Amino acid sequence: MRDFPSCFGENGVQVADTSCSSVGLSKSCQNSVTCVYKCKFHGKSCLISIMWSKNLIGQCLSVEIDDASHQCICKVDVKPSLFSKRKGSKCLDVNSAKIEVFWDLCLARFGSGPEPLEGYYIAIVLKGEIVLLVGDLRKEAFKKTGAISSLSNAIFISKREHISGKRVFGTKARFSDNGPTHDLKIEFDPNCNDDPALLIRVDAKTVMQVKHLRWKFRGNCSILVDGLQVEVFWDVHNWLFGSGLGNGVFMFQTSLSAEKMWSESPSVCDSTAFRWSCSESFRESRLQGLGFSLFLYAWKNE
Repeated sequence: MRDFPSCFGENGVQVADTSCSSVGLSKSCQNSVTCVYKCKFHGKSCLISIMWSKNLIGQCLSVEIDDASHQCICKVDVKPSLFSKRKGSKCLDVNSAKIEVFWDLCLARFGSGPEPLEGYYIAIVLKGEIVLLVGDLRKEAFKKTGAISSLSNAIFISKREHISGKRVFGTKARFSDNGPTHDLKIEFDPNCNDDPALLIRVDAKTVMQVKHLRWKFRGNCSILVDGLQVEVFWDVHNWLFGSGLGNGVFMFQTSLSAEKMWSESPSVCDSTAFRWSCSESFRESRLQGLGFSLFLYAWKNE
């Protein structure tokens, strides 16, 4: 077993989501899902992040568009109070270009998490073309926007999700654009023969097992899903040695270049600056097309 890249650090949550500090993380941030897409704007690459979150007030939606240098071009926040109408649009002028964001959640069905399961759409339109369409109500989106499709440019490149549980942490994941959706479960057994163990299951099949977890609380291993090699990284230091409020961090990377990506990061990342450097390495690698990454932040409910 190879050592887990130390740039995750003991507060590994800060690697991929700098807006959510692991020291003072709010409950709303623990209940959030962020999907990142690579698209084309004016012939140039950009990243579109769609974040779903849920708090005591209700559902929240945030859409952010960043350019290739990671500078925010525009951002649209849909506050819980606006979900009373469940649909709307917003037009933004950016560098003399009109960017329109449309959303409709009138028929949206939500599960236990903040992300809708079905019955919705989010469409982003530039110069009469839909550059990104998320959700299953595709016909309704084209009818509402009156736009044509340029969806071949949109690529789903990463997902960051916060999940919670006592010993079992579950979500659904798809590791390729045209691949099936799988049930993904992470199981933590703190009393396995007095030696904590970690199991990862895909569709109820065990694909990875880590014993002697107190010695191997960070590491990485390769698994096969849909014929793809998926590199799995984990950091459960906070589960074993923290105050009980911390989280485990897991990354599933469908690229053979994953190890290279981390090996080129700083070897010691205790400071905020180093953790930010690791985050930038991740974001830069996304623009180079290294594949899909799934980040899971698993919070233990005692």
